[in-house]
Amino acid sequence: MSVTPPPQPSFKRVPPSTWTALAWWVGSALTFLFRFRLPGEAEPAQQGVLFFRWDGMATLAVATLLAFAGSLRLNRRPLSGLFLILLASVVASTPLSVAEIPLLQFIAADVALYVIAASRPRGTGLAALSMALGTLAGYLLTRLVFGWVVGTSAELTVALTAVVAWLLGDAAHQSRRHADQLREQTAAQAVTAERLRIARELHDMVAHSIGIIALQSGAARRVMGTQPEQARGALGEIEKASRETLSGLRRMLGALRTAEPGRAQEAAPLDPGLGLADVDRLARTTTAAGVRVEVRWLGELRPVPPEIDVSAYRIIQEAVTNVVRHAGTSSCRVTVESRERDLAIEVLDNGTGTGAVPEAGSGYGLLGMRERVGLLHGEFSALPRPEGGFRVAARLPVPEVAR
Repeated sequence: MSVTPPPQPSFKRVPPSTWTALAWWVGSALTFLFRFRLPGEAEPAQQGVLFFRWDGMATLAVATLLAFAGSLRLNRRPLSGLFLILLASVVASTPLSVAEIPLLQFIAADVALYVIAASRPRGTGLAALSMALGTLAGYLLTRLVFGWVVGTSAELTVALTAVVAWLLGDAAHQSRRHADQLREQTAAQAVTAERLRIARELHDMVAHSIGIIALQSGAARRVMGTQPEQARGALGEIEKASRETLSGLRRMLGALRTAEPGRAQEAAPLDPGLGLADVDRLARTTTAAGVRVEVRWLGELRPVPPEIDVSAYRIIQEAVTNVVRHAGTSSCRVTVESRERDLAIEVLDNGTGTGAVPEAGSGYGLLGMRERVGLLHGEFSALPRPEGGFRVAARLPVPEVAR
């Protein structure tokens, strides 16, 4: 199953220049509307003698052009675009007969400030905030220098909106960075899990085959001069095991070449078809190699999910391989018990090996079995028996849906 990001909401696909231009239009429309006496009002909410003169209209047109030019530059050069929008707010305030830059003329700057803080590094966002607050402060200082009335209280409110816009944009920026980090961590964990899965499959497949080949080659060398027919049979088993291993390696390479990035682990099986149904064949192959494997089936063997079926087979295969390589015995017993809520596996031998070397960390067989059982939320143990030999046991819970 390929992982594709969900489609973005339609409002997120609108470019920032459109939002800033729309904010400027809304502010200008409300400014124009407030110059008229609306129903229920004794007089207009705002006076504007210069507003309806030709020079006032021309000034507003110039401010609108500056605001649109700044909106277009916001994507490529954000600070330069913000500068033009701030300049437009200053120019638009001159014909309004006000003592400060009104909030309606600063809405587009607030939107631009949010866009910059949300999409650019924090340093750029702080520079944009400094420009916005500096423009407001500079406007008031200019009026103070010329001895004009100053609307300090109203300008502080406008400054507060600029700070709020930056805070919201910075929060959106941090949230997106956190989401990107989570995606990177998830991708890294998926790669690690896939690497471990491939390592387990490769170890289980190759280790068992090499163990069988070692036994058969040793038997062929011992009887080559006295019993050529048995030696020929052992060489045939070696050839068969080698071909099966080569076929498994080719399947593994094919899965690695064809699997797409982001696909689920089960989408590209490395060795399809192996499961509990192959345990008897595994026992026959190992018995033919010189170590007799007795298989006991307890309970009614019901179908189980593929991941449990494959893992159960791999655990039995690896445990039998350890018996062949480390136990120093000629036989072992495999017990598979199908219970109501779980599947129990037990591999016993009465050899002289202790299994301490793999458990200590220099081998990967027991580690791979433990990882398989852990992924299925089961229980695993591999310990020497008091009466001699070694015992490997695993319990794999069967999901309720499968039951």
